[in-house]
Amino acid sequence: MRCKVCGKDYPSLYYFKTADTCLACYEGMNEEDRKKAAQPAEIFRMTTTAFTIDGHRIVKSFGIVRGITVRSRSVFGTIGASLQTIVGGNITLFSELCEQTRAEAFEMMVNHALERGANAVIGVRYDATEIIQGATEVLCYGTAVLVEPE
Repeated sequence: MRCKVCGKDYPSLYYFKTADTCLACYEGMNEEDRKKAAQPAEIFRMTTTAFTIDGHRIVKSFGIVRGITVRSRSVFGTIGASLQTIVGGNITLFSELCEQTRAEAFEMMVNHALERGANAVIGVRYDATEIIQGATEVLCYGTAVLVEPE
């Protein structure tokens, strides 16, 4: 992501929970500005698995957009997760890795849509494929569109 305040690139929304402001700029804001910065950017609210957006009509389609990332488990993460399987239940180390990976692929897809001039993405889907043992590709894709209120 690119910070709208300072213009520098920063890691994804998943890490800082801001729409378009880096952590350094976010920390320098007053409480009211922080609340605004924490609101999702408009395109994140206009992204859906459906093929329509209620109250809006599609005026232009930009085609398929995608975000792709490949992740692997670290040796330490695998050992930690193996220990978690002994007691059963949610394996949080893997859950967190999966959530981060999906969020990264989603953000890449949204950025791809923004680059094409879209203000919404419809038909969003995820796909995952194991590339080699221990390394998985996660793909997030959809159709970038320009919508306007009806």
